[in-house]
Amino acid sequence: MQSFWLEAQPPDCSGLTTLQAQEQLKKSGPNRVAAQATRPAIWLFLSTFANPLVLLLLAASFLSAVLGEGGNALIIALILLVSSSLDFAQSYRSQRAAEKLRASVATRAEVERDGRSQEIPLDQVVPGDILLLSAGSIVAGDARLLSSKDLCTSEASLTGEALPVEKRAGNLEAGSESLAEASNSVFMGTSVLNGVGRALVVHTGGGTELGKVAEHLLAAKGATEFERGTRSFGLLILRTTLVLVAFVFLTSVIFHRPALQSLLFAVALAVGLTPEFLPMIVSVTLAAGAARLAREQVVIKHLSALENLGGMDILCSDKTGTLTLGRIKLEQYVDGNGRECAEVLRYAALNSAFQSGIHSPLDEAVLAHEHPAVSDHSKLDEIPFDFERRRLSVFLEGPEGPVLVTKGAPESVDPLCRTYRRDGQELPLDESARQRLRETFEDLSRQGYRVLAIALGKSGLKEQDLCLIGLAAFLDPPRPDCAQTLAELKASGVAVKILTGDNELVARKVCAEVGLPVERILLGVDLDRLTDEALAVQAQQVSLFARLSPGQKNRVITCLRSRGHVVGYLGDGVNDAPALRNADIGISVDSAVDVAREAADMILLQPGLGPVHLGVLEGRRSFGNIIKYVLMGTSSNFGNMFSMAAAALFLPFLPLLPAQLLLNTLLYDLSQLAIPKDYVDPKFLAKPQRWNTDLIRQFMLTLGPLSSLFDFLTFAVLLRVFEADPELFRSGWFVESLVTQVLVIFVIRTSGSPWSHRPHPALSGGALLIVLLGCLVPLSGFIGFEPLPWLFYGYVCLAALLYLILVQIVKQYFYKKYWLVPRSG
Repeated sequence: MQSFWLEAQPPDCSGLTTLQAQEQLKKSGPNRVAAQATRPAIWLFLSTFANPLVLLLLAASFLSAVLGEGGNALIIALILLVSSSLDFAQSYRSQRAAEKLRASVATRAEVERDGRSQEIPLDQVVPGDILLLSAGSIVAGDARLLSSKDLCTSEASLTGEALPVEKRAGNLEAGSESLAEASNSVFMGTSVLNGVGRALVVHTGGGTELGKVAEHLLAAKGATEFERGTRSFGLLILRTTLVLVAFVFLTSVIFHRPALQSLLFAVALAVGLTPEFLPMIVSVTLAAGAARLAREQVVIKHLSALENLGGMDILCSDKTGTLTLGRIKLEQYVDGNGRECAEVLRYAALNSAFQSGIHSPLDEAVLAHEHPAVSDHSKLDEIPFDFERRRLSVFLEGPEGPVLVTKGAPESVDPLCRTYRRDGQELPLDESARQRLRETFEDLSRQGYRVLAIALGKSGLKEQDLCLIGLAAFLDPPRPDCAQTLAELKASGVAVKILTGDNELVARKVCAEVGLPVERILLGVDLDRLTDEALAVQAQQVSLFARLSPGQKNRVITCLRSRGHVVGYLGDGVNDAPALRNADIGISVDSAVDVAREAADMILLQPGLGPVHLGVLEGRRSFGNIIKYVLMGTSSNFGNMFSMAAAALFLPFLPLLPAQLLLNTLLYDLSQLAIPKDYVDPKFLAKPQRWNTDLIRQFMLTLGPLSSLFDFLTFAVLLRVFEADPELFRSGWFVESLVTQVLVIFVIRTSGSPWSHRPHPALSGGALLIVLLGCLVPLSGFIGFEPLPWLFYGYVCLAALLYLILVQIVKQYFYKKYWLVPRSG
């Protein structure tokens, strides 16, 4: 559908009557953004349990409670409660972001109704109303200008354009389709800096550009990489658990074992195979990473975002305020030939210092630059700025006598000049000199500068027969650390793309200064002609997108994610909020608008982008420790549970009692609690890391049977060598299985040799303490155990040593074939 600013200029009119406005209000509804009903908090909280792994753990907790294992049930339930509460907090923040956006617009608006001006509540403004705009007004709807005089608005928060935007009624040239080019229209939530205007309201509420931003904030967000990975892993564990539990229970029934004891054993087996401490390990690991980043002035609002940050392979960023400083700076002052000229700075400063209108960002940039004193001049008169002339002149008295200092758009100042200044001499401004001036102006414009011409007059308060002094060039400069940070991100496997509402010349200039190569630019108008499939392909190849609306930024993010990328977005304005919300990881800055901070997952509290790279490394480090627990749990737990399932076929008794199995599981999980503090392989930090269910499955099926092999060996030793009865058998296997599955962490924790990176002291101490405790448990006679012969402990030491050596050999082969590639599944 064609944008309303491209339609023919509407005829002037006197607005609606009160009766017409009431009828229109019934049709269009109240003028409110984000008017959709917010979801109840209890619904948001319950939705966090919609994950296969969470549901499996809930089922295990319920069955444990029903069958008398209340302590184990309580532990699992508490872990799930903490994890789900964190997810609920993020969803609730998203609703708050939309509410803040709704509150960001004015509460009343001045309209023309019944032939007269009147103030009405903002939510009563309807399509067809005439808005009366003046300096300080907040625009109450998306509207076409009917008339205007010197009208200038601030649209920085909506389009990313840092400079004031001139507005005038009329038709636009063909091809002016982007929001930033809609100079004949005003938009809800933007503000009027100066001038007056009358505008016909076209869209209100959710139909406005601001309303579309709010809708994106409330829309359901697609699953992030972390959520997809945990869901896929949960399904893997669910399928494996159901198969093994069903097999064990049916086997026990077929062999006429007590049904209740068989059911208890099957439930204990399910709990043993389920990584019930995974939610806590994930939360503790990510919380530790977030705490380390907090010391670097980075706030992680949503813990799972840290893992997404570690898997991020594309970072999309707005330009203004993130890559740039967000404030205009005077970069160059040159004569007509492009050479630096101090006189340009001097007279630009005089013009900006003595003009009495609203100081634009350009005036502030001139005065902020070190310039000659202006106190030796006094003001006589002024010709104020207007959008027809596009220039401003001040008449001053100074050492050189009375002088008119003019500053304005080069195309408006050039025709008034008859001479130009070069090396202190005043020369005729002939055609060749004008051509050099145009070439200098065009060269600066191509580099992305906003250019003003400076000229002097000696004809009193008349803008005629001027002498051109030169050109002043302005730019929103990049942050000084940007180039280094972007280079570090690239070296870490993170591609950077710029998504801006600003024009392509300025954006290309910034990219060049921060070392980001731009081979091709995709404009918003071009983007609208592409299907989602075509855009998804092109978005991977293009590094700069310019003149984008908020919805177009969001579409680029969605298309990149559809190609399997983990996408981060860095922005600070209202126009960035949908993309921040939709990205796998939304990053904003402390100086951002409230809506952007609410929509983001990560907030930078200090200027500069260095912490982004630190966050990437911390995310990979956190994920590295999480994956250690997953690989440990799935391989050793699967091996032990597979051994028990197999033992149920030929043993006349259960290999472990349900309580013994739950104690084994609890002690093992306790030995892993220090994993969040452990070190991570440097090569794991070198590239994006993501959940890879295929790798986890292969690891489980490769190392699990190896664990079972030693279990079967232990079965044979206990039955043949020690002629064990059921109690001695259970005691012996309890010790052997616990010792091997705890100690194997020292082999699995690194892809290289176990001694290449020393484990954290807390991990070493915790694991050895649990091994010692496990060896002493049979001496207590607790829950059916009995003391073991000391010779058996010698066997356990030898078996554990052989097992660890074999695991190291198999692990090295495995990692050569299945190294953790950045792939989800």
